[in-house]
Order: sequence, then C-alpha cells, then structure tokens
Amino acid sequence: EDAKMSPEEFDKWRIVPRLLVLMMALACWDVIHWFTTLEAPTIEQAGLVSVCTGAMTAVFGLFLGKGKQE
Repeated sequence: EDAKMSPEEFDKWRIVPRLLVLMMALACWDVIHWFTTLEAPTIEQAGLVSVCTGAMTAVFGLFLGKGKQE
C-alpha cells in the first residue's frame, strides 16, 4: 500500500490557508495587545490597529467564503 498523499488530497486539508489565517490572527492579536498597553496612543497608532483589524476581517471573510464549493 502506498502511503503517499496526492497533491489533491493534501489540498483538501487546506493546511496552508488555515496556517495563514492563524498567523494573521496572532499578528492582529499582538497589535491589539500592544495598543492597549500604550499610555497615550497617537492617531497613527490607532490607525495601525484600525487597518490591522480591518484586514483581519477581510481575510477571515475570504477564508470562510472559499469553503467547499461543489
């Protein structure tokens, strides 16, 4: 019996997209945590958090929209 996984079978697991979404979520979490520890955040720092959370929303929405399509 051949134990090798075909590229199509590997693609069904969606490992790479899941890892990318996880890494994006961790980065966004880190930015939010950093922002909440600031004593006097500036407009630029607030803008960074806004862009990060907006990007995370878009990434998560695209990830959910690319589910099993038959």
